[in-house]
Order: sequence, then structure tokens, then C-alpha cells
Amino acid sequence: MTRLAAGGQSEHLRTMIEADLLKILCCPETRQALAAADAATMARLNERIAARGLKNRGGKAVTEPCEGGLVRQDGQVVYPVRQGIPILLIAESMAI
Repeated sequence: MTRLAAGGQSEHLRTMIEADLLKILCCPETRQALAAADAATMARLNERIAARGLKNRGGKAVTEPCEGGLVRQDGQVVYPVRQGIPILLIAESMAI
């Protein structure tokens, strides 16, 4: 399998998710394609998490930084990656 290799994305995330797997993953809400979040997007989200200013779409405060994320094609939502596993639950997703 080919590893995901797009510039500017978290090195850790690139090695976690196979490119072939990423091709078949989609948003469970809209069925839009997902792509690995770039480092700048993840830095902004983690800053908001650290400042205790981010809630997931289920209304729960996000308290732990995300090691990576999968961004929906429209750029409005990110699904967190925790311990190398994409969490594709609508309630766990976060507005960007």
C-alpha cells in the first residue's frame, strides 16, 4: 500500500493512515471526501483546545489535543485522530 504523502501535513498522520484507506473514508454525515488536516489547521485547533475554547459538535468540551485530523471536503469540519485511529463520529467532530 502507498503511504499518504502530501506536503505540510503532520508526519505522524501521514504514516498512520494508508493512502488507499484515506481514499475510501468519507464524512459519515455528508459523505464528502476527507483529507488529512495540514499542520496549521491542527495547530489552530490545538490552541483552541488548550485555551478551553473548543467544543465538539456533540456539545462536549474537547480537553485533549489532537495528534491529527481528517478535514471534510468543504473545509468546515475536522474529525480527530487519536492514537492513530480516525474518530468518524459526528458528535466527536469539530467545526473549524
